[in-house]
Amino acid sequence: MIVFDWDGTLVQSTGHIVRCFERAMASENLPILPAEQIQGIIGLGLYEAARTLFPDLSDDKAASLAAAYRSHYFTRTEAIEPYPGVGEILSGLRDAGCWLAIATGKSNRGLQEALAETGLGHYFLSTRTAEQTVSKPAPLMLMQLLDEFGVTPDETWMIGDTDFDILMAHNAGCAPVAITHGAHDRARLAAARPHVMIDALDEILDLYQAARTRG
Repeated sequence: MIVFDWDGTLVQSTGHIVRCFERAMASENLPILPAEQIQGIIGLGLYEAARTLFPDLSDDKAASLAAAYRSHYFTRTEAIEPYPGVGEILSGLRDAGCWLAIATGKSNRGLQEALAETGLGHYFLSTRTAEQTVSKPAPLMLMQLLDEFGVTPDETWMIGDTDFDILMAHNAGCAPVAITHGAHDRARLAAARPHVMIDALDEILDLYQAARTRG
């Protein structure tokens, strides 16, 4: 089984997320943080992201910032664009016998709308969100997927663009694969000790086929 993160891994949504957080900060009369700092929390659940950006906020203010983000995100006009070739890559993995799933920090509504907008939903046998479980890097999303499909951690890859994805994979005992085209830079990803680091999604099919050949 291969479990994918969503934002920054399969779709080019990092800029959308940063802009929606900037608008949310402005509407909540909070200082607008640098884009690089906002980008650093992508991958966390929304409430956890708000608390990480502003550690001194009260619970109510953090929840209010999260709500403001949701409001701006769901009224955005920018389209969500998959990375080039995503559909072909997912189709090739599925045809090669791989089970595909998603584990994301997005809300349930956010993920379902994104899957419908991009037309990618039919590739995935199951999904988990932080809203259904708990935020990365806790392993619960992966552990539930392992239980659902009856696979072991050593039969499962987690592919993501943030160190939260890599750490979640380690915490679940799965193989973490880092991709460098998303939210976190190569140095931050490397510090989380991925088993493999790739620069583009089209490398995944070759990796999967090579692993199948090795048994």
